[in-house]
Amino acid sequence: MGNDMIVALTAFLGTIIGSAGGVYTSAKLTNYRIEQLEKKVDKHNSVVERTCLLEEQMKVANHRIKDLEEKEI
Repeated sequence: MGNDMIVALTAFLGTIIGSAGGVYTSAKLTNYRIEQLEKKVDKHNSVVERTCLLEEQMKVANHRIKDLEEKEI
């Protein structure tokens, strides 16, 4: 094996290791970002659920107020 072949194999291995490291790091970052987005979506969904519940409670309260006002008249 000549020096050229050793240099080529070393460069090839370096490229493979560097590419694999880059892919691994990128995948790790992507997974982290997805987890953060999932947390934000869960928080948003919780707010939406609470808002729907409050709207329903307001409808009931307004209906009761209307019934009380009609009884007074």
